[in-house]
Amino acid sequence: MRDLLDLHRQAVHEFGSRVHAITPDQWRLATPCTEWDVRALVNHLVYEQLWVPPLLGGATMEEIGDRFDGDQLGDDPVPTWDTAVDAASQALAMPGALDRTVRLSYGSAAAGEYCAQLTIDLAVHAWDLARGIGADDRLDADLAATAYRWALPQMDQLIGSGLFAPPVLVPDDADLQTRLIALCGRDPHRSPIAG
Repeated sequence: MRDLLDLHRQAVHEFGSRVHAITPDQWRLATPCTEWDVRALVNHLVYEQLWVPPLLGGATMEEIGDRFDGDQLGDDPVPTWDTAVDAASQALAMPGALDRTVRLSYGSAAAGEYCAQLTIDLAVHAWDLARGIGADDRLDADLAATAYRWALPQMDQLIGSGLFAPPVLVPDDADLQTRLIALCGRDPHRSPIAG
């Protein structure tokens, strides 16, 4: 199995390649995240990346406060994504970074667990973004399989957070990407416009 940082890099690539594929007329298109259009979805992922360096640096959520609230994309969404994710990735790759403890909304967590959560989120939202802009929605098979295995035991917590809808039923023989997407409350066969 690939190591955690390698899988995180793959998830960054999956989401980032779709960000770079967005055309100027696609920023207001719907996504499977019913409350977010394409721009809001990208803003959400930028927001998540901005938290990584200070959290790994030992800051608490209270110390960070509302510093990253609101629109982070400005007039140049794609370079803003690139800058935010580069800083987050560098922070995660620092020697010993994944051995630290970070203080999240639900309490203290191992930085490795935090990186796994970021990886799951990037992978699932890469699918969301692909569906929103009509791009190829196939994820790296190893990333999808690992994200599914990581997400499965956490789903009660993730659903309770309000970040994911309840799981969608899929056939027992569905591939692991389909299972991951369904586990995270997405109907793998519904277009974003259909709701």
